[in-house]
Amino acid sequence: MLSIVTEALRLRTGWIWLVDPHTRSFYVAASHNLPPYLREPVRMSGGSWCQCTQAFRDGQLAARNVDVIECSRLAPAVAYKLTRLTGGLRYHASVPLYFRDRPLGIMNLTGPRWRKLTGPELRLLASIALQAGATVERMRLTAEGARLARVEERTKLAREIHDTLAQRLTAIALQLESGLKHLERADGRAQADIARALDMAREGVDEARRSMQSLRGAAPVGDPLPQALEALARAFTSRTGIQAHVDAAQIELPLSVESELLAIAREALNNVDKHARATAVTLRLGRRGRAVELAIEDNGAGFARADDGRGQGIVGMRERAQLAGGALRISGARGRGTKVVVALAARNGSA
Repeated sequence: MLSIVTEALRLRTGWIWLVDPHTRSFYVAASHNLPPYLREPVRMSGGSWCQCTQAFRDGQLAARNVDVIECSRLAPAVAYKLTRLTGGLRYHASVPLYFRDRPLGIMNLTGPRWRKLTGPELRLLASIALQAGATVERMRLTAEGARLARVEERTKLAREIHDTLAQRLTAIALQLESGLKHLERADGRAQADIARALDMAREGVDEARRSMQSLRGAAPVGDPLPQALEALARAFTSRTGIQAHVDAAQIELPLSVESELLAIAREALNNVDKHARATAVTLRLGRRGRAVELAIEDNGAGFARADDGRGQGIVGMRERAQLAGGALRISGARGRGTKVVVALAARNGSA
């Protein structure tokens, strides 16, 4: 969309800030043809102050007053006349993105020689902003629908376990307990067999109750792993300016396994921020054969001995992978980025 809009308006560069619905922080959701100065992740951190995001927070940006703003993120480079790094850019038009009354973000558009936008161009931008806002809202509603569907499915499973399996096991245990009292004169082998059956029934009841608690306990948390990874990526991009992309399939995994995978992804992203000197990172969740894999791959500096098992939180990630029933491997080479992969056994890759 940015490519089409900038070409239609004879501009050159654009980027879109969106507001994370959970943290209310800004992150760069898309960009087109950024100058070298803005390609540095630190320049596009959502946590750093800039004029357009502040005006948006203050309610000073609206569709009726699309305006040209001097880019505060480019201002230091402009002050030192670093034209090679800024590409001659200095000002941008800031177009607010809304869905009805809900503020969603900002679309910034600029060119090396700024000119006043005409009436038809402003109307075009207003129409595009409406479409973009509706698209963002549809995506978020889809994600929320997936979360609610998962909560409902877990609640339904817990209810079915309670209404069928748990009650039947309880009834069996009561019958066995009553029968055992009448076997005082029977041979010891019969008593041992029934006592063992009673123990197994009681264990089944306990296991069913634990399953119900796990399913119901997961409902308030709610987010499926793909949506949790998306939220993690948005927060990471907002904090660091490093573009984080998520490509995740909807895969049902035990809650404990999802928790470990999310923690591994968080630690891997922290390592990217601290050590990689990367500008982009991709998180992928999917199946490879019957197994499930989570991969975190960056385009950073890499390191010479990729899988030596020491430092950068690797030991902790390896332990978490083992707790999840899988294994961790790390590959990379100096100057070619790093890839962290968690491969889960097939038994954890099924619903």
